[in-house]
Amino acid sequence: MSDSKSSPFGDLIYAYTRADALRDGVLIDLSDLAREAGFVISVAVTEAVYKEYLDPSPELIAEGQSFQGRAWDLFQVLHFTIAITPPTDMLLFKVLFQLDPGCPPEPVELKTICGPGDEGEPVLTILLEGED
Repeated sequence: MSDSKSSPFGDLIYAYTRADALRDGVLIDLSDLAREAGFVISVAVTEAVYKEYLDPSPELIAEGQSFQGRAWDLFQVLHFTIAITPPTDMLLFKVLFQLDPGCPPEPVELKTICGPGDEGEPVLTILLEGED
């Protein structure tokens, strides 16, 4: 028989933490660069956001694209979107990214979630619209 402090669902068997996701590469910590852009809480992007939009191909690098520039664009758009949006824990926003060499930038819809980190602290996670 369980005591009154036990969960009605039983004992926790396993929890996958944010630290686990960062260590495994499922999330990429961009907090240092985000702080330079004015964020005061930890910020991470999913592996898909990093690989598909922030890490430019060699051809895009040859055209002047860089990880830092693309991340900075993302942070500036997100910062502005947060500033003009009523308080919420999830929002959608669009960032222009050059996706192919020689082509103009295209809008990419992303999602950000503000939730508790492993210690209950607020953290931001930036995801593709279809990720959770």
